Amino acid sequence: PQKIIYSWVFNEFPSFVAEDSRRFISQHTGNLYISKVQPSDVGSYICLVKNTVTNARVLSPPTPLTLKTDGIMGEYEPKIEVHFPPSVLAARGATVRLECFALGNPVPTITWRKINGNIPKKARLRKSQAVLEIPNIQLEDSGTYECKAENPRGGTAFKGHLQVYTLPQWVRMINDTQMDSGEKLRWECKATGRPRPTYRWLRNGLPLTSQSGVEILNGELTIHKVQQTDSGMYQCVGENKYGAIYSNAELKILASAPVFVDNPVWVIATLGKDVSLDCKPRASPKPRILWKRGDRRIQPNKRIMLLRNNTLRIVNSSRTDEGSYVCRADNQFGSAEMTAVLWVKDAMRVELSPHRVEVTVGESVVLSCKATHDTSLDVTFQWFFNQRPITFQQDGGHFEYIQTSSTVDLMIRNILLRHAGRYGCRAQTSADTVTAEAELLVRGPPGPPGVVIVEEITDATATLSWTRGLDNHSPISTYNLQARSPFSLGWQTVKTDPDPVTGDLESAMAVQLNPWVEYEFRVVATNAIGTGDPSVPSRGVRTKEAVPSVAPANVSGGNGRRHELVILWEPVSEEFQNGEGFGYIVAFRANGTRGWKEKMVTSADSTMYKYRDETFPPLTPFEVKVGVYNNKGDGPFSKVVIIHSAEGEPKEAPSDVKAYSISSSEIRLTWKPSPGPGKPKGYEVCYWKEMEQQEAGKKQRTVKNETTIILTGLEGNTRYQFTVNGFNSVGQGPASAAVSAKTRRSRKPPAQPPSNLMWIQEGNNVSLSWEPVKAKENESDVIGYMVLLKQEGRGYNQVTRTINPSTMLCLPEGGTYIIEVRALSEGGEGALSSQVRVVTSSGVRAKSSQRSVHHLSLSLTWTPALVLLVPLASW
Repeated sequence: PQKIIYSWVFNEFPSFVAEDSRRFISQHTGNLYISKVQPSDVGSYICLVKNTVTNARVLSPPTPLTLKTDGIMGEYEPKIEVHFPPSVLAARGATVRLECFALGNPVPTITWRKINGNIPKKARLRKSQAVLEIPNIQLEDSGTYECKAENPRGGTAFKGHLQVYTLPQWVRMINDTQMDSGEKLRWECKATGRPRPTYRWLRNGLPLTSQSGVEILNGELTIHKVQQTDSGMYQCVGENKYGAIYSNAELKILASAPVFVDNPVWVIATLGKDVSLDCKPRASPKPRILWKRGDRRIQPNKRIMLLRNNTLRIVNSSRTDEGSYVCRADNQFGSAEMTAVLWVKDAMRVELSPHRVEVTVGESVVLSCKATHDTSLDVTFQWFFNQRPITFQQDGGHFEYIQTSSTVDLMIRNILLRHAGRYGCRAQTSADTVTAEAELLVRGPPGPPGVVIVEEITDATATLSWTRGLDNHSPISTYNLQARSPFSLGWQTVKTDPDPVTGDLESAMAVQLNPWVEYEFRVVATNAIGTGDPSVPSRGVRTKEAVPSVAPANVSGGNGRRHELVILWEPVSEEFQNGEGFGYIVAFRANGTRGWKEKMVTSADSTMYKYRDETFPPLTPFEVKVGVYNNKGDGPFSKVVIIHSAEGEPKEAPSDVKAYSISSSEIRLTWKPSPGPGKPKGYEVCYWKEMEQQEAGKKQRTVKNETTIILTGLEGNTRYQFTVNGFNSVGQGPASAAVSAKTRRSRKPPAQPPSNLMWIQEGNNVSLSWEPVKAKENESDVIGYMVLLKQEGRGYNQVTRTINPSTMLCLPEGGTYIIEVRALSEGGEGALSSQVRVVTSSGVRAKSSQRSVHHLSLSLTWTPALVLLVPLASW
């Protein structure tokens, strides 16, 4: 990123010079250029330099710009005043900014191009094209760039070369190495970069050059016979003028006397087979090797060979080869010996039975593997399926391993098609490894047939062909053709020609298809074992168009408005429309007439047609049938049905209308149905207050054809007028004569409590009476009384209702009781009377608990078991 940014202040801060096609500030020099000065440019200019890292700012002294008055500058051709260097060097990945600005009158236009190439698409033009900015520059962006300044007076251009460089990067490096003395070392390092890197080699920090036994060629170092003195740290340096990189590796030269890790070694060979005795001591430099048997050196011959890696090879081993063999290794640092003891055993034989077996999917089979071997050796077994080891824990329980001393069985349960193949049994001893194989064939349902092709399509047939799939070792007996369409519930078996499609065929015709329907087809093969998986579906194809063959179902109708014949039907499914341009033909005639009237309904979704004719009386019977058609022609008609035209509205008013008041807000109306033609579908009640006009009344309809209704939400104690008329789909009939009824008074309960309570107590029985409560004008009528009996401190409550102003109470023994009385009305419960307190015990007594008892005059008559209390009117 740019560390220094230049800008210019015009006259006073913060008025900055705006850059455009006429004015330009170079970010390389900081200079301000004005290609054509105008009077508005006169003033004072201050250069502002900002450090983007530290945010420090520096201002220059003011520089005045004045306009000469001794003449007018004429037009002149462009002169490039600011341009990039002739050679620009940039690192790969950097952003390059090439500046180009010209003076001239008129103001010149700047354009850019790349010689012998195109300017990169990622490049951007800035500051009215005075700056070409190329981000993330790459090697392919190198080349010669030209900026051109033009105006009507002429043009000029400047060219410069952009070169992209890269630091070296390793492609191949050297690694730590251990070698025996006398071996040849060859190291190579390789790097990329631009310019191309050169190479230097260092050993232990000092320059390494070609000399006796050491050869250096660019990035390759060769030491023909390494010695102990060649040990050390090596560095390969790749560098160009922009940087250097280093690759380090250590070279170790080994020096040790021969040592055998394993000594002695026991080798078991198989009689008649070849055997190898290895001699691999650790030593540096490489030792000389000598093989002995007893005290005699082994001389190689046709049967006993010494290989280059010092291995002793014995061909067609026999019992006479048994014994001890000694390998001796010598170098300048010492010597060592190793003894190899050889035993020759009888060859092992393995039998796998059965050798070839056929089974059916779902069955089980046992493969038995028996090994005959030297009894002194142990034998191990391993099973393979198609040359891969069987993993018994990971095969879903299909394989089971059963082993005895020299025999192992493989049981395969519930066999699947994928279990077909070659099974191998490998027996191994320390002397020998022998493998036997068996083939398992699995009969099963056929595999899926190959791709299905629709060879030919008609309106009702499709000729299909397919390729034969696997028969899975049971001949294919039949093929089943299946189809799927937008109207089917999944795949459905279709009828075929021929029928059945035998297993030797690879082509057949699907028949009885519906015209103008999109189908997919697939084929399923069957053999004696079962039915296999289906083929991949064919591409979707549409059958040809045909005349419709299915007539509308459930033709019916009726109802409607006066003089209308309404005809209804169930639409024909798209599956049976058989082509484009599908519609309906509605035909009808009045019973007893000859000619049919036909009307076309062009919408395939239509379900109704209405015919209007005022010359027909209501409920005229018509013969009706509905047919179908499409662009191919006319299809069949439905069966003829009888449909009646609409009936008229009710002709007579309901009779015997009666109104009953139920409460202060409800009135029930009843009536008898309207007689005569025009059967009502329901009734409408109109009601209004007696003091109002009928036009202001409300209306309410019955549910279905009921002849009673309860009107709610009425005002209390108000008289209403009522009329009833029948209606149906055609219209309304005449209204009945008006009847009237008055709602009951409002539901406000009586405010006056029951008074003058009188009671007679005889033992536990109390006879209670009071004066009746009379409702006032604004109160609902009294319909009865409620007597409350409570026991003090015990929570005992008893409620008695009576329509008369008296009642008989039975009190439990022992206790003090309080009696109260309320009036009941439609508006609710009235006010409480004064309380009566009664005590039941030995020596019975009773008294009034009214606090204003002094206002009362009481007359008492005393008998052993009878007390009569009569409250008198207070004075």
